[in-house]
Amino acid sequence: MWKNIKSNFILKNIFLKINYESTLKILKYNKCLQKKLYINISNYQKFSGKYIVYENNRVGKEYDVYHNKLLFEGEYLNGQRHGNGREYYYNIKYGYDGESLNEEKNINEEDIDGRIKFKGIYLKGKKWNGTGYDTNNNIIYNLNNGNGIICEYYDYNELKFQGKIINGQKNGEGREYYSHNRLKFEGEYCNGKKWNGKGYDTKNNVVYELKKGNGFIKEYYDNGKIKFEGEYLNGEINGKGKEYYLDDYMDNMDNMLKFEGEYLSGKKHGRGKKYDNNKQLIYEGEYIYDHKKKGKEFINGRLEYEGEFLFDKKWNGKGYDENGNVIYEINNGKGDNIKEYDNYNGKLIFEGKYLNGQRDGKGKEFNYDGKLRFEGEYLNGKRHGKGKEYNIFGKKLIYEGEYKNSKRDGKGKEYKNGKLIFEGEYKDGIMDKGKRKIYNDHSGILEDAELLNGKRIGIVKEYLDGNLIFEGEYKDDCKINGKEFYLNGKIKYEGGYLFGRRSGKGKEYYNNGQLEFDGEYAYGEKLQGKTYNSNGQLDFEGEYSKGIKWNGIGKEYSLRGDEILFEGEYLDGNRWKGKGKEYSFEHELIFEGEYLYGKKWKGKGIEYNLDGSIKNEFEYINGEKKLKE
Repeated sequence: MWKNIKSNFILKNIFLKINYESTLKILKYNKCLQKKLYINISNYQKFSGKYIVYENNRVGKEYDVYHNKLLFEGEYLNGQRHGNGREYYYNIKYGYDGESLNEEKNINEEDIDGRIKFKGIYLKGKKWNGTGYDTNNNIIYNLNNGNGIICEYYDYNELKFQGKIINGQKNGEGREYYSHNRLKFEGEYCNGKKWNGKGYDTKNNVVYELKKGNGFIKEYYDNGKIKFEGEYLNGEINGKGKEYYLDDYMDNMDNMLKFEGEYLSGKKHGRGKKYDNNKQLIYEGEYIYDHKKKGKEFINGRLEYEGEFLFDKKWNGKGYDENGNVIYEINNGKGDNIKEYDNYNGKLIFEGKYLNGQRDGKGKEFNYDGKLRFEGEYLNGKRHGKGKEYNIFGKKLIYEGEYKNSKRDGKGKEYKNGKLIFEGEYKDGIMDKGKRKIYNDHSGILEDAELLNGKRIGIVKEYLDGNLIFEGEYKDDCKINGKEFYLNGKIKYEGGYLFGRRSGKGKEYYNNGQLEFDGEYAYGEKLQGKTYNSNGQLDFEGEYSKGIKWNGIGKEYSLRGDEILFEGEYLDGNRWKGKGKEYSFEHELIFEGEYLYGKKWKGKGIEYNLDGSIKNEFEYINGEKKLKE
């Protein structure tokens, strides 16, 4: 058996792989073939599961093929990272920010929540010189010229791997662990591959043994359910094997089969069958390096397509309806009335034209229950050109206009509950330039504004329960000047703003229209000016701190607002500190002098009887009251 597997491995690994990679190289110089396959190899080179985008000799970006996540952006020279650049994890946290020369990098690698995982130098993608940390920021290993003994941890600070590193790869003795420190594999590694040793399930039972990189392995999910089982050759999955779905809800049952077939260098290659998580067959046929090549696709157990594929795209073949009748044909990736179905519920999700094996031209999209979701134009598999978008019930229009790369881009109109809320231009899926109105489902309009570069500009109106509460000028999405209103329509404030808060000269009013404050604001608070009572009488003039009278001359009035009780100085927010006068309710002067922290300190005063006659005359000296003899 091993002899047959080995010869098959050599045949496929040497000859087919060379042919596959040569095709990519040939495509680089064959513009006609690129156009036919719609693959521009001068811009996209497939390598180790990444696309390297060569925008020019200086700037480029790398993406993960399957998740379309940015992995690296920076400078290149002759196709290699060279100069400034940044590496990213899937969550777009910086993993690298520095210089890169001939793939040697000074970088900081971080785990998903930003804690340092490794700090040092990489060489051709391998950790080379530096220090490794656990999730508590403790130093756990050091590497010198790619050599050392390392420990790797899961994000929750549990051991994942422990062993030797030689030339930047796992070599020699090592151990792998499931979560909760359960042993997964122990033995020897060779150039990063498991070579000699034993593998365990999550209950610590030996489930396979490897000798010189060969054997029959079983891999398990953390919950103890099987993940993969199959043949292993030269330290990789080669030969026949099976993959399984992860299902945490079926405690007493094995995971459902996902794929069964042939592998080469760890990828699906040769004959195989793929199933959905309802145990329904969805594809049967040939694979080439994880991509469908020639076979049949099924929906809810019925044949939906039979023919050839190119990079998983339908290329040459026929499509069938529920009764087995041919309903469309694809020739070299081109066809009319092509139908796409959801793999899990079998519902129609697209109907339209194909070019180069993907949506191109006019077409329609449908939601999970068959309601029309979109109708319009496509290019290269994406919404591109004019189109209309509907709500989830397929009844109300929510957008009509132009698209680019599946995003609203260009002229368009947006609706809510039948009301036009925006008309203008979109850019990269966002309202960019035009008239926008925002509505509340219950109280009506909330905002009426003009947009430029996606930001409010010019005169903007804001509403609450249908009542105007602000009207003024915006710049770069921030208020710079305007008026605020009470719900009764009376003006509340007029003046300037900075970063959306009151700033500069402004006036504040009572809800009866009477002026309350006239002066300057900073960061939304009164800074300096005059305050008036509700009868229009001056109450305070001076400086404010956080809206509190701070330094200046002020007056205090009775509850009716027409009787002065005190007039004098304020200092550091303390009233009655400095010179001042105090009056009775009958407007009679009862003290004149100096105050300290609200207490009479120096000065003369008079006490009156109820009939208005003088009762006592007194004098304060250093806060002590002395009656006049």
